[in-house]
Amino acid sequence: MIKILSGASQIITVDTHGTNVKRGNDLNDVGLLTGYAVVIEDEIIKDIIPESSVKNYTAEEIIDLKDKIILPGLIECHTHAAFAGSRANEFREKLKGTNYEEIDRLGGGINSTVNAVRNSAIDELIKIIFPRVEYFISQGVTTLEIKSGYGLDFENEIKLLKAINYLNDNFPIDIIPTFLGAHTFPREFKTDHDGYIKILTRELIPYISRNNVNGKLKKLAAFCDGYCELTAFSPEEITKIFSTAKKFNMDIRLHTDQFNSIGGIDAALNLGAVSVDHLEVIKNEDIVKLGTSDIVCVLLPGSSFFLNHKYAPARDLINNNAVVALSTDYNPGSSNISNLNLIMSLAALKMGMTIEETISAVTINAAKALKANQYCGSIEIGKIADLSIFDTCDYADILYNVGKNLTYMTIKNGDVVYISD
Repeated sequence: MIKILSGASQIITVDTHGTNVKRGNDLNDVGLLTGYAVVIEDEIIKDIIPESSVKNYTAEEIIDLKDKIILPGLIECHTHAAFAGSRANEFREKLKGTNYEEIDRLGGGINSTVNAVRNSAIDELIKIIFPRVEYFISQGVTTLEIKSGYGLDFENEIKLLKAINYLNDNFPIDIIPTFLGAHTFPREFKTDHDGYIKILTRELIPYISRNNVNGKLKKLAAFCDGYCELTAFSPEEITKIFSTAKKFNMDIRLHTDQFNSIGGIDAALNLGAVSVDHLEVIKNEDIVKLGTSDIVCVLLPGSSFFLNHKYAPARDLINNNAVVALSTDYNPGSSNISNLNLIMSLAALKMGMTIEETISAVTINAAKALKANQYCGSIEIGKIADLSIFDTCDYADILYNVGKNLTYMTIKNGDVVYISD
C-alpha cells in the first residue's frame, strides 16, 4: 500500500547521508525541506518527492498535512516509567532543602518505590504504566525505552521486565526493555554488596539472556544498565556486573557522573558501553575521551531541573565532537517529568543547545542510544516510516511553546497510531 504525506510546510529529515548519527556541527544540519512530500510504501519510506510530482503517483491514500510539519518519530531513550506508588512527600522534603542523597540515606529514594513495586501484581503494574505509554505516543514518540530497576530481587525484576514486554506486544510503537537490576542496593543487601551482585550475575543476567519472550527469540531485556555513584555501585562493582552481561551478549548502558565523578566513564569506555547517561559533573578530560568514542552521551536536563542540580555541559560535549542525545529520565524521584517537549526547551534554555541540536538529539542520536539508528531516527529512503507530525508551520515552535504538546499525528511503521482531537 502506498501513502503520501502531502502539503506539509516543512519536512525536517535529520538526514545523516547514511552515517545514522549526528555529532559536532552536524547536529545543526536537520535537513530542512520545503515543497516536498513523503511517499510511504507499506512500512518503509519509499521516496521524498517534490509536491509537483504527487499527481504522478498512484497512491491508495494521500494525507493532507497543510500547515503542518513532519519530523522523524521521536525517540525516548531513557525512562523509568515502570514504577508504582508516589513520592510526593519526598518532593515536599526537597522543597525544604533536603538533597537527593540525604533522602536516600533516610530510607526514601529508590527503595521506597521498590516497596510499592514489590507490593503490586503484574496486572496492576501494566494498568499503571499503560497511560504513561499512551502519553508518550501522543507526543510523537515512536520508540520508547523503559527500564526495570524498582524490583531489586529476582522475582520482582523479572516481573517488571515481563510487564514491559507485555506492553511492547500490545502497543503499536516499539518499547525497548532495559534491565536495571544494578540501580541501587536493596535494603536487605545494604551491608552485603557481594551477595546482591551474585544475584545479578549468577541468577538474573543468565535468566534474562536465556529466556525468550512469548515464544519470540529475543531476550527479556535488550540492555543491561547500572548506576555508578557513591550511593549505588562503584566502578569495580559495575565492571563485574557488566562483564557478566557482555558474556551473555547483552549490550550495556550506564548512569554515571550525576552527583560524583568516580570513574564510571572509564568503566563505560573499557567495557564498550552503548551510552553514558546523566554526566552533570563530568570532568573535562572525560569529555575529551567521549568526543573520540562512539558512546552516546544521553543528557537528562529534567533531572537537573527537578533537583535544582547542575546541568550537564552540553556545549562542551558537542564542541568536542561527542554524540549527544536527550531524554526525560521520567521517574518518580528525581525527574517526575514525562513531557519530552519540556526537556527539549530546557536543553536550549539551560544547556545552550540550539533548536536544531535538540531535534537531532531526540531523533537520530536517541535512536543510536538504543541501537535503532540503522532503521529509524531520520527520514531517509529505506528507513521505517516512523514519523511525528506537528501542528505548526515552523519547527522552532516546538521548543518556543515550552511544555506545550503540538503533536498532531504519530505514524509508526507507516500507520497512523495517534491523531489529536
